[in-house]
Amino acid sequence: MLRHGLITAVFNCMIASALTIAGGGSWAAHMVYSLAIGTASWLFIDGGRLLITGHREALWPKWPWGPLLVVAGVTFGFLTGNLIGDAWSGAPAFDFLDLRGHKLATGVTVTIIAGAGICFLFYSLGKSKYMQSQIELAQRNATEARLKLLETQLEPHMLFNTLANLRVLITVDPPRAVAMLDRLNSYLRMTLSGSRALSHPLSAEFDRLGDYLELMSVRMGERLRYTLDLPDELRDTPVPPLLLQPLVENSIRHGLEPQVEGGEIAVRARREAGELVIEVSDTGVGLDAAPPQPSEGSGFGLEQVRERLATVYGEQGRLSLAPAPTGGGTRVTLNLPLPA
Repeated sequence: MLRHGLITAVFNCMIASALTIAGGGSWAAHMVYSLAIGTASWLFIDGGRLLITGHREALWPKWPWGPLLVVAGVTFGFLTGNLIGDAWSGAPAFDFLDLRGHKLATGVTVTIIAGAGICFLFYSLGKSKYMQSQIELAQRNATEARLKLLETQLEPHMLFNTLANLRVLITVDPPRAVAMLDRLNSYLRMTLSGSRALSHPLSAEFDRLGDYLELMSVRMGERLRYTLDLPDELRDTPVPPLLLQPLVENSIRHGLEPQVEGGEIAVRARREAGELVIEVSDTGVGLDAAPPQPSEGSGFGLEQVRERLATVYGEQGRLSLAPAPTGGGTRVTLNLPLPA
């Protein structure tokens, strides 16, 4: 309403200036009459709109209440504003209703044109803002649906890999198979009981990642070592669920498993230049090794993570892939915007 009031005041100043230039007379008097009529009309119409619709910004009453509100508001503003102007100028009350001359006709004509014009402007601005809010809501809903689809692709991918590994262990090492099954049961219970929101704290992402790595440790034994480093000040930072697990899964599948001795995975988060930086590095075979065949699912994790970053953060979310600085292996770096 305040924005509408400021626009009305500017519009009234323009009307007062135009009347002064066209018909002469005191600019101050024209200004008082114009501001009084415009302010009274604005308060009546905008206040009535708010009471009828209950919407502070955009919506206007539907037919016929909208046009009736405008007619009533312009009439109220014309009568009230002229009474205020007459009182200020010392003219007799209701002197503006005198049919002699052109005072009444001019005042009615200017008030109707100005009132209808500014109400149409407010209606157009309100409808535009309402439509924009609906578009943004539709975009948010589409983003949510897209993220849910991506998440439903990621979870079975990890589950199928784990079940395939479990099938092998059952025949060659039953005790480790039982331990792996217990870990899988705990992981699935935590996953299914958790929130299905579009984001969760980074600490929950690290906890989930820890369960996954423990699950993989049952299968790989001493061939898998890992480090999770999350500073306390970043624990509550919101991130999309299942953001890091595909990266760690890629490190194990394409980096550590091809090595007889296995290797180490380190996941570290830090704040840098106003961004959240998360690094997933491994001491595996590195980027120079022969890439796996498409049938092995190469690139699934990176592709999905890139798509999720683009959906959630746009150009502010970035993923970079590079050789690890020391000891061979690969490093994936995520740059995410920190919440304001």
